[in-house]
Amino acid sequence: MLDNLSPKVYYKICLKKYNLKTQIYMKKDIHPTYYEKAKVICACGNSFIAGSTKPELKVELCSACHPFYTGKQKLVDSARRVEKFQAKVSAQKQISKIRKGKKAKRAVRAKKTATVKKSIAKK
Repeated sequence: MLDNLSPKVYYKICLKKYNLKTQIYMKKDIHPTYYEKAKVICACGNSFIAGSTKPELKVELCSACHPFYTGKQKLVDSARRVEKFQAKVSAQKQISKIRKGKKAKRAVRAKKTATVKKSIAKK
């Protein structure tokens, strides 16, 4: 019976039912303005119109460039993590060309100790 009523009528019936004398009103002007024609701009260059509380939105992915919809793999990196990692790897490779390994260091040390032992044995 109460399902078919409008919210205002239902509210008034509830007030009468529970013997409430004062009505409780919602606060006014607390909700942000809603823009029905907000422009959404993607990083790929695609733009479209949607509803939002901001007049213009900038996004990284949209349906035109998202890997799920396109079937292509796309690397999304907003904090430059991939570039930083690649820079670390290239720097490490350059250092490893100059640096000697443990085996080479041990071989040099073994030669030095062998020459020292020979010089001591000759005396």
